[in-house]
Amino acid sequence: MSMQALDAPAATPNRATELALLLALATLWGGSYTFIKIGVETIPPLTLIAARTLIAGLILLAVMRWRGLRLPRDPVIWRRFLTQACLNSVVPFTLIAWAERSVDAGLASILNGTTPVFVFLISLMLMPGQRPDWRKGLGVGAGIAGVSLIVGVDAFSGLGHAVLPQLAIIAATVAYACAALFGRNFSGMDPLLPAAGSMLAGTALLIPAALIVDRPWTLAPSQESVMALIALSVFSTALAFAIYFRLIRTLGSVGTTAVSYVRVPIGVVIGLVFLGETLSSTAWVGLGFVVVGVMAMTLPERRPAVER
Repeated sequence: MSMQALDAPAATPNRATELALLLALATLWGGSYTFIKIGVETIPPLTLIAARTLIAGLILLAVMRWRGLRLPRDPVIWRRFLTQACLNSVVPFTLIAWAERSVDAGLASILNGTTPVFVFLISLMLMPGQRPDWRKGLGVGAGIAGVSLIVGVDAFSGLGHAVLPQLAIIAATVAYACAALFGRNFSGMDPLLPAAGSMLAGTALLIPAALIVDRPWTLAPSQESVMALIALSVFSTALAFAIYFRLIRTLGSVGTTAVSYVRVPIGVVIGLVFLGETLSSTAWVGLGFVVVGVMAMTLPERRPAVER
C-alpha cells in the first residue's frame, strides 16, 4: 500500500466547498491561540482545557441529539475516541495552554503550523518504501529549519527559560500530526460522532485532574478570561472539530493539515492586532521558512509519466 493510499480521501469532495471549510477551520484555530492567551491570564491551563473540552463536548452532544444521532456503544470505538482525545485534545491542548503562559500567541501559532511536516515524516515511517519527491523533501527541510530558527533564537541569546515552553508546543504539534493520521479510523462516521466522542472522552480524563490539581472552586477568573473560554469552546473547538473530522474524511490527513499554513499567518495577525504582540526579525524569517515548508509539503504528488 502506498502513502497516497494510506491517506486517500474517502470520497470525491467538492473542492470549492472543502477549501472554504479549510479557510474557516484555519480562522477558528488561528484565533484559538489568542483565546488561550487571554484565558490563562486568570484560569490555570488544566482547568481552562478541562472546561474547554466539557463545554465543546456538551454542545456537540446537543447538536447530535437535535440531528437524531446517537453515540456508539461499541467499546472498541470508545477506545479509539479515547486515543483520539489524547492525541487531539488532552495532550496538545494542555501543553499549548501551559506554554502560552510564557510564549506569545503568534509564536505559538507559528510553531504549531509545522503539523504537515510531522504528518509527512510519520507517514514515511509507516510506509518506509515510499520516496518523497524533491518538493516534499524541500518542504521538510524548510519546516524543520523554521522551527529550529524560532526555537534556537532564545537559546543562543541566553534566554533559556523560553525553550521548554516552545518545545512543549512542538510536542503538541507532533500529537496533532498523529491525531490527523489516526482520525482516518473514523472516515465512515458522521463527523459529529468522533468530534463529540473524543471531546467527551477527553473531558473524562481532564475534569478529575483539574479538580485535584487546580481546585477550580477557589479560582476568581476575570470576565475577559471567561469570555475567551466560551469563545474557545464554542468556535475554536466544537465548531472547529466538526469541520475537522469532515475534512479528514473528504481531503485526507495531509490535505486537512494544509490548514496549518493558512492558520499560521492568521494566528500571527490576530496576536499582533488584538494583543499588541511583536515578533523579532529572526522569528519572521522562521515564519517564512515554516510557511514555505508546509506549502511545499501539501502540494499534490507528481505522477510519473506513463511510457507508451
